[in-house]
Amino acid sequence: MAMGYNSCTAACVGFVVLLVFNQSYLGNAADQGQGLGASFIFGDSLVDAGNNNYLPTLSKANMVPNGIDFKASGGKPTGRFTNGRTIGDIVGEELGQPNYALPYLSPNATGKALLVGVNYASGGAGILNATGRIFINRVGMDIQVDFFNQTRRQIDKVLGPSQAKEYIMKRSIFSITVGANDFLNNYLLPVLSIGTRISQSPDAFIDDMISHFRVQLTRLYQLDARKFVIASIGPIGCIPYQKTINQLNPDQCVELPNKLALQYNGRLKGLLAELNENLPGSTFVYANVYDLVMDVITNYEKYGFTTASVACCGNGGQYAGIIPCGPQSSLCNDRLMHLFWDPYHPSDAANLILAKKLLDGDTKIIYPMSLRQLRDHGLG
Repeated sequence: MAMGYNSCTAACVGFVVLLVFNQSYLGNAADQGQGLGASFIFGDSLVDAGNNNYLPTLSKANMVPNGIDFKASGGKPTGRFTNGRTIGDIVGEELGQPNYALPYLSPNATGKALLVGVNYASGGAGILNATGRIFINRVGMDIQVDFFNQTRRQIDKVLGPSQAKEYIMKRSIFSITVGANDFLNNYLLPVLSIGTRISQSPDAFIDDMISHFRVQLTRLYQLDARKFVIASIGPIGCIPYQKTINQLNPDQCVELPNKLALQYNGRLKGLLAELNENLPGSTFVYANVYDLVMDVITNYEKYGFTTASVACCGNGGQYAGIIPCGPQSSLCNDRLMHLFWDPYHPSDAANLILAKKLLDGDTKIIYPMSLRQLRDHGLG
């Protein structure tokens, strides 16, 4: 799904809590033959775990009641743009990781802690560098890849170059959830994008996104990344913010953002097929987040939700979809019953449903293999 304003952005941010690492696990991490070694997470507020806490930015989630259901922090906000865990957190748990990947900007993200993985995601981030400038500061994809380059050198020092290369190539997964902000907080943003829209058609803008993303993914491959999962853009026209400002009925979505997302997703599938063919030894998995999320929205009652339109935490309009979640927001009593936590982001309950489908779903949702299969792929 997607984001779009202040603490909305598309990119979870923030481990303020000091994570206590199991040093015995970390010391042996590179020697273990099973399970996921490291999880390297890139993207926006959907998966950010606290990086924006360390930035002077308007896109922050390190205030109550964000994190109210996040057990690892005792219910305190961490910079995640949800009430609990991100999809990246849940996937890491399910694949056997002992701790969540630390935000890159956290002072604890150093030494052996890197062997569990690192989260580079940033609220407001996009594929294009201009995306998210309304928030003043964010870490876009180009810089996130630069940051991984620094991590890659540090892992060489921890494990030695030969073992580090093996660990990155065979025991690590690179997950990337990005692109929604390029539309919501760039192309479709009335104030800042008018020049872009006059000069670029949707086709040209998406061409630009794909060409930049190709370079970013290829750079990660050149740094020894081999196992990738790339999320499509979700139905961004269905988030409470979009429904509220467009005064839609609960079962309606805004057509243009969804049309742009589908157009981009079609091109993304082609890009990943191209990279699978041209980059030897790589596996690029396509996560069909659009159809997955749309199914949950359409059939929300079947999934145990009472609403797929109203934000649990927010203010403004029929769907509490104008003002991002913060201390002054109205807060629902039944957080398990809301698909959306705030005007832009899914709740912990929704993230759990989505993560489990990606972990073990069929090829309509996750292609050509599930995340659990990707973890074990190439390990013999």
